[in-house]
Amino acid sequence: MMGVQLTLDKILERAVDLFPERELVTKLPDGSTHRYTYGDAYERICQLAHALDEMGLEEGARVGVVATNHYRHFELYFGPACSARSIHMCNMRLPDHHFVHTIEDAEDEVIFVDPALVEKVEANADELETVKQYVILCEEDELPETDLEPVVAYESLLAGHPTEYEWPDIDEDREYGMCHTSGTTGLPKGVPYTHRAMYLHSIMCGHVDANQVSEGDVALPVVPMFHANGWGIPYAATFAGAKQVFPSVHTDPESLAHLIDDEEVTVSAAVPTIWLEMANYLDENPDVDISNIDRLTVGGSAPPESLIRKYDEEYDAPIIQGWGMTETSPLGTLSTLRTEVEALSPEEQYEYRTMAGFPVPGMQVRIIDDDGEEVPRDGETMGELEVRSPWVTDHYHNRPEENEQAFTDDGYLRTGDIAVRDELGYVDVVDRDKDVIKSGGEWISSVQLENDLIAHEDVAEATVVGVEHERWQERPLAIVVPTADADLVADDLADHLGETFPDWWLPDAYEFIDEIPKTSTGKFDKKRLRDRFDIVLEATDEEEAEL
Repeated sequence: MMGVQLTLDKILERAVDLFPERELVTKLPDGSTHRYTYGDAYERICQLAHALDEMGLEEGARVGVVATNHYRHFELYFGPACSARSIHMCNMRLPDHHFVHTIEDAEDEVIFVDPALVEKVEANADELETVKQYVILCEEDELPETDLEPVVAYESLLAGHPTEYEWPDIDEDREYGMCHTSGTTGLPKGVPYTHRAMYLHSIMCGHVDANQVSEGDVALPVVPMFHANGWGIPYAATFAGAKQVFPSVHTDPESLAHLIDDEEVTVSAAVPTIWLEMANYLDENPDVDISNIDRLTVGGSAPPESLIRKYDEEYDAPIIQGWGMTETSPLGTLSTLRTEVEALSPEEQYEYRTMAGFPVPGMQVRIIDDDGEEVPRDGETMGELEVRSPWVTDHYHNRPEENEQAFTDDGYLRTGDIAVRDELGYVDVVDRDKDVIKSGGEWISSVQLENDLIAHEDVAEATVVGVEHERWQERPLAIVVPTADADLVADDLADHLGETFPDWWLPDAYEFIDEIPKTSTGKFDKKRLRDRFDIVLEATDEEEAEL
């Protein structure tokens, strides 16, 4: 067979060759809309590659990007990678010391930054010793006042360069990009990605049993492009030749809902909190129609069944849950329905749609107990989820000790997720190993409790954390945000949970707050909640007597 290298320049060139007039649309922060085509983008990507040459960036050099989702960020997804450099996707929501660590760890030589995010970079610039150049993603006359030095406007950087470029021959195993984990249990870890990995991940995303991204789609990556390749959507959509819509501000439900309606978006992806907030907006604005959506992929944490039902019944916009990690590029499983499940009743199908899902083609999974043995596929026996695939990283950058712990001798990644698997092969992630609650030697899934709490009509948001207990070592604490004007008390929630779970699973206490803090990627920040509610639950009189 021909020894064709699987590299990102071939993904880009396919889109330009076959779909040069297909649109790329960006909703800008000022409310205006930027439209151009794959053909236009290609010319600018070539100019960007020439500009990187002129800067003197060697092959393998990394450039950091501190930006939201827009057309210039899309150009940076390809320009460095296709010219044999690497894009480092920087998470501006990280705490300053983590933000600095990621840039220094990656040894970024250039930082591309949105005007609105210049202040974040300025505040840390003195510690960014590897950075030689700053590029602000704007026109020359839009350059903000800044202490960054040296600095240039992106449009000035591109101006005057040729609109064609001879892409170098690149080994498919070369790094094209890097993303750091969110660092909830320590400093963020760098995950390097290869051309081959993303090429294959993009093919998988077009598979009928995966995301089904095709040239007829209109793709809206709501998930930030600074996080795990935007879940692979910008690359997969480019490979397919699909129209793409970039939201710039991806946390505004009003803007997102109108983008879906106006641009006739068919596929999108985001964490559950985005779709929860959008549901509230749609309820108040029934004239906005998002029924053209075929697939809303939800990841980061499990969506409650109530949310899946609401999008089915009220908006005709099906939600598909997915599981993945920064380390898996990121897609690992999807709650697609195999033929045996499609033959079941709608109620039984919902049980499968709330699971992490079925392994996508190319992903191998197994669940291992404490003794290193694979657990039975009975849908009940818990263990740690391990995965292996051509798009799962085989090491962390500059972390040799953690590499020894994270990877097995036969090449699987230990994910740290606690899961079960049924006889059909569906995986249900019941918790993170750091979030699962071990009470009296028995496991309680915080995720399952959370999903049932959110299903309560008077609950806007809810999460569950484990706190220390005198008798049982650890017990569940529920933290709840009531809906507006709700008269909600702990007994209401205990009665609600009691309809589904045994008594010993039920939280020992309930805390009502105005808002649950979120991590940099939009998940509930359980670490901050554990710090805030650092308490020891007392034993009851009966438990005290036993003690």
